[in-house]
Amino acid sequence: MSYEEKLNQLKINLPTAFTPKGVSLLSVKQAGNILYTSGHDCRVGDELLYQGKVGSDLTIEEGREAAKQTVINCLGSIKSHLGSLNHVVQIIKMTGYINCQSDFDQLPHILDSASDILISIFGVERGGHARSAIGVESLPYRIPIEIELVVEVKTRGGKSFN
Repeated sequence: MSYEEKLNQLKINLPTAFTPKGVSLLSVKQAGNILYTSGHDCRVGDELLYQGKVGSDLTIEEGREAAKQTVINCLGSIKSHLGSLNHVVQIIKMTGYINCQSDFDQLPHILDSASDILISIFGVERGGHARSAIGVESLPYRIPIEIELVVEVKTRGGKSFN
């Protein structure tokens, strides 16, 4: 089953790449067969799904939902760049920043929901990844989660498929 078929089976609709207005950055940057995403948030369309600190303003479950949407947004940017997720070889690393109080200790639990999405789509061998869960005092626009991915992709003669 292709990754695109797996998305349909899981009823996951990927957004197109999003770059905030007035910001000079790329949502994805590719160097050879390695693709890096910029930090993504839990936006649905033009609206943030959640804002605030996980564990005080938001429940753990809301934090987990925010993490899911955030990694889905990362995948949307990857698909927009590559044309298809079927060009993904493997997920190498996820870095997740969680906006929380200094004593919040459920950081890995919050990101588990995002890791689960990747493994559900790509399988354990290709979707399993190294991961860092980092608690921070604040994030832009009071977003609760920011996620970056590092992904190995197929290339055609050393050039990307896009």
